[in-house]
Amino acid sequence: MHVRSFQLSDVTPVTELLQTALSEECFESTIEPFSRQLSWDSDLIVVAEDEGEIIGALIGTIEKNHGCYFRIAVHPEYRRRGVGKSLVSAMEHRFQARKVSGIYVAVDEHNSFALPLYEAMGYGEDQIFKSVRKLSIVG
Repeated sequence: MHVRSFQLSDVTPVTELLQTALSEECFESTIEPFSRQLSWDSDLIVVAEDEGEIIGALIGTIEKNHGCYFRIAVHPEYRRRGVGKSLVSAMEHRFQARKVSGIYVAVDEHNSFALPLYEAMGYGEDQIFKSVRKLSIVG
């Protein structure tokens, strides 16, 4: 598995991954922020691939000099294999390189399942936003 920056040629495979990995309602609430983040700063979208196939994606954003993990998606066949941890680590390095003043996890009803991942990586209650509506990419 390899984690890398999002490339324009990844639009279709990442969209398909989001459809596969997320519920329909979650996908619908993710696709517009995904598009918005692509136009603003595609370097804050990372993908994991295995043998040329995209198996995971993480959409991040920076809001008022705070890095924020918005949505993580891992293909069901690749879950519990370290893909999510690798994506979060890669994004964390990007946030640190940009010298953000803090890193937070945006949580809504669609991604509360990912909280154990973030908690296992050291993100505590004080770093978890319970609503993503305040993020610019959400609109």
